[in-house]
Amino acid sequence: MHILHSIHTLLPENTYVNNEVFSYTPFQKQKEIHVKLLRNLTPSLVAAIVALSPLVISTPVFAAETVDIQKGANLFRRSCIGCHDGGGNLIQPGATLFVKDLQRNGVETEDEIYQITYYGKGRMPGFGEKCTPRGQCTFGPRLQDDEIKLLAEFVKLQADQGWSKIE
Repeated sequence: MHILHSIHTLLPENTYVNNEVFSYTPFQKQKEIHVKLLRNLTPSLVAAIVALSPLVISTPVFAAETVDIQKGANLFRRSCIGCHDGGGNLIQPGATLFVKDLQRNGVETEDEIYQITYYGKGRMPGFGEKCTPRGQCTFGPRLQDDEIKLLAEFVKLQADQGWSKIE
């Protein structure tokens, strides 16, 4: 509105805009200039809105995913890194968290990672609240179901990305 008012005050009563003469009252002149500006700006504004809309729409999802990844990384540091630093396995070298070892050991999905994390397998203790038998489960703190789900998602993501450094 301020731009339109400034243009209106600069133009005399008879002036040319885009090769058209204007000899209207000041109100009519202002309205005509307003309409022309909107016509000229509309395609650019629509293009900008369309171009930016994926960023606006996906930002909350991306932010939520980032928070989940950070929670997963924190849980991994707290509960897993002692044996699985960098995706390796200090106790049983053939059972790393790298894709080739996971696949060789029949573990390919987040659900399978969840099951092993919850109930344990081989030398790996289970961390689930209802893990049994007791000898197969960790003697340390147990994890909630949603924490184990986050861990499984994190481990799968890291395995698929080749275990980049955990920040």
